[in-house]
Amino acid sequence: MFPSFNIYGRDIGTYAIMATIGMLLSGLIAFILGKKYKICFEDIVLIMVTMGMGMLIGGHLMYGMTNIENLIELFKHISQYDAKQFLYQLGQYFGGMVYYGGFIGAAIGVCIHSKYSKSLKTGEILDIFAVSVPLFHTFGRVGCFLGGCCYGMESDWGFIVYNNTLQPDINGVVRIPIQLIEALCNLCIFFVLLVLFSKRRQKGCLLYIYMIIYSAVRFVLEFYRGDVIRGFIGGLSTSQWISIVLLIFAVWKLISKYFRLKHCVEAGRLKQ
Repeated sequence: MFPSFNIYGRDIGTYAIMATIGMLLSGLIAFILGKKYKICFEDIVLIMVTMGMGMLIGGHLMYGMTNIENLIELFKHISQYDAKQFLYQLGQYFGGMVYYGGFIGAAIGVCIHSKYSKSLKTGEILDIFAVSVPLFHTFGRVGCFLGGCCYGMESDWGFIVYNNTLQPDINGVVRIPIQLIEALCNLCIFFVLLVLFSKRRQKGCLLYIYMIIYSAVRFVLEFYRGDVIRGFIGGLSTSQWISIVLLIFAVWKLISKYFRLKHCVEAGRLKQ
């Protein structure tokens, strides 16, 4: 693992570096795609800022939910902590981030921004968002691999983990590079959605298509994860339950949209 680089005496995390690269590239893609809808550069920047804020809030809140038992215990024994200790412990339980929380938070942020914008259409912005997200996530997962988090289960094939400062007890063990596998899956999803966007296929539906594909991929990959910090309910991880909910929601939205369009065609308001 390469959790950080030392540059001029300062440690810079590789995850932060990869996430920054992913953010810049996905922002560039969003700007290029936005030209097709005649969205100006300033609007793209504002949308990216809104996405970032939503991602941070949602990601940290979801991480806190995975520590719900610890949070309950913390508040039960709140009298045993002084203010500094309590805030420190609270920060520990909300300090990490969960992808799904960040994704949901970013999507909500985009919807709120486009709702109050007079020049932006929600469907068009969500299409651009859907194409950009898996590209950003690709680099994020590479950052996870380099940083040593979100690691895979023990296996006869894979990579031997070294210098994992987050989980030192897993060093020297061969593990499935689940982070790189998910990064490759995200990259494939990005290209699929980019082709659909370029051909104007499924306009206004790309976010739901993304949710269906990624939810199915994430549900399967979760079985090959080796970390247990994600939280489990009924034998499934938190992310697997969220995958099920998002998959059902996306399928329902696509079916609803199909029947609405069919009704409009039958009523003569749209041409086939």
